Amino acid sequence: MEDTRTPQQRILQRKSDLWNERSDLDQHAQEISDFLLPRSARIYSDDGNGGSSGATTDSGRPSVRRSYSKIIDETGTQAHGVLEAGLMAGMTSPARPWVKLATPDRDLMEFGPVKIWLSKVTTKMLTIFGKSNTYRAFRTTYGQLGAYGTAANIVVDNYENVLHNYPVSFGQYGIGLDHLGAADTLYRTMSQPIGALVGEFGIDNCSTTVKSLWSKGQYDTHVPVLHAIEPRRNRDYGKRDAKNMPFRSCYLELGRENDKFLRESGYHEFPAICPRWLVDGDDTYATRWPGAMALGSIKQLQQEQLRKSTAIDYMVDPPLQVPIAYKNSDIDRLPGGVMYVDQAQPTGGIRAAYEVNLNLQHLSMDIMDVRERINKSFFVDLFKMLVNDTRSGTTATEIAERHEEKLLMLGPVLESLFTEMLQPYVEITFAKMVRAGLFAQGQELAPPPELNGQELDIEFISTLAQAQRAVGVTSIDRMIGTIASMSQIKPEVLDKLDADQTIDLYAEALGVDPSMIVADKDVAIIRQGRAQQQQAAQMAAAAPAVKDYATAMQTAANTDVEGLQSAASAFSGYTIPGAQ
Repeated sequence: MEDTRTPQQRILQRKSDLWNERSDLDQHAQEISDFLLPRSARIYSDDGNGGSSGATTDSGRPSVRRSYSKIIDETGTQAHGVLEAGLMAGMTSPARPWVKLATPDRDLMEFGPVKIWLSKVTTKMLTIFGKSNTYRAFRTTYGQLGAYGTAANIVVDNYENVLHNYPVSFGQYGIGLDHLGAADTLYRTMSQPIGALVGEFGIDNCSTTVKSLWSKGQYDTHVPVLHAIEPRRNRDYGKRDAKNMPFRSCYLELGRENDKFLRESGYHEFPAICPRWLVDGDDTYATRWPGAMALGSIKQLQQEQLRKSTAIDYMVDPPLQVPIAYKNSDIDRLPGGVMYVDQAQPTGGIRAAYEVNLNLQHLSMDIMDVRERINKSFFVDLFKMLVNDTRSGTTATEIAERHEEKLLMLGPVLESLFTEMLQPYVEITFAKMVRAGLFAQGQELAPPPELNGQELDIEFISTLAQAQRAVGVTSIDRMIGTIASMSQIKPEVLDKLDADQTIDLYAEALGVDPSMIVADKDVAIIRQGRAQQQQAAQMAAAAPAVKDYATAMQTAANTDVEGLQSAASAFSGYTIPGAQ
């Protein structure tokens, strides 16, 4: 049957489908938001940050600012902050390099012009990250991942800084996956003030309602907008305009006549980064993440703190039993106050209605246990391991072993973030640098001819990435230690160890700059030169001895000749009998 829907109607239908797929997570995520980050999610239509500015949602109702009233103990929020800061500093620290470009061919990478070019491009890329809002977007992304398990960030072109990021809050977007399980679709809703809407899309593309509000000067009134990014399935490969790029981008004003896009354009590559904490099977959204695992403990902590506060109130300010004679009298209950009591009746004075004498020690101990569980869910013990360790005499081996244990627990998450967040982000940035002309011939970053047709690799050298690789260093250390011990008894076991290869593997595991390690072919030249120098030195050292030996031999030979001559002269004039 022929589809008679308009393009706008098809987009609205897919938005409904994507939101329905996410709906089973919405209630759970809203509960996490209430007890962890009340202002970070936009799950329901009345969530928003417009508040008193007159913001409206796609339902036409004013948006609501959620408060922190449900949070009595902020341990969960603080633990989430440690996770956010720890991932930021450990994976993408603005203060140090965390990524570098390489080539699959290690020999080619050691070639001087190639090595210099890779270093320059990496430095330029890090500079772009620093000048743009990349690191602010990363911080938001880590926060969304820790709280809701899934995050989204849209990366677009920017004339001044090459790129610009639009991080999206959970609940504002729905994502779709391709046949490989990677995100290739992102629909997001946003609330924009009319002034910004007209400034970006033009007054002629806006609805009649927006035009009317614009003419009345209501520039700060918010209207809901849908942004749809998806593969262009009916692409005309013969055309290269914005409406025939591999991914299309459509802006649609929600609630209008829906017969016109605010703007339709496209992207060369999927511009959205949609990392997930941990995913099981073919699920679209994360199935395990810190906020979900810690929610029960966070709610328990609030309840226990409320009960503890109630118990303290009962002890400090208990309900009173007051004689009816004091019903209309002022009762001084302040510290140091004076009360006059009729002693005619022994029980007629003011007293507590019932005695409250609770032992809070056990409740406090349980609260500490709950806090510890929350901190473990957010890996606080990993990121604060060295800071919290106040013991004296802790050895480096012990710290390394404890560090290895924590890293093994975080390892699957790091691999997921490398694959779904950082690697796509670097690839998008590199593609934007290419389109910006930074690698054109005559430019500073023009690649050397040796790289023509060569692929590039992305290597992560952040603190956590290096620590993850360094887990294997322990086994290398143990092997070298064992061989060293055995060589004391049987020295020939050293012939089994390839020292050069061991150094290469060790340096790679630690993430050492390759420029610090000399290439194998250069090592061979150095060793050949050293052998020649040693041979020349040995010959030079042996030369005096050889000369003395030659002189001695010559002296001995001369001595023998003189002796023969003397012997011959002794027989001078002597005739042998019978001789002729």
